[in-house]
Amino acid sequence: MESNTFEKCFSDFIDRREYDEAQNALFEMVRISFQAGWKSAGGDPPPSQPILRLITIEPEE
Repeated sequence: MESNTFEKCFSDFIDRREYDEAQNALFEMVRISFQAGWKSAGGDPPPSQPILRLITIEPEE
């Protein structure tokens, strides 16, 4: 198991803006690569999915 010092330093590292930017860039590269492979295999990209869907509940009388 890692020491508390290591965990604190690692937490500080991943909380930085630079880490977020690098992670976003890596995600975009993976997504673009997957999409290119998908399209070259003849597949249509899947339809966009809603991020959030609100459901209304009618009150009971």
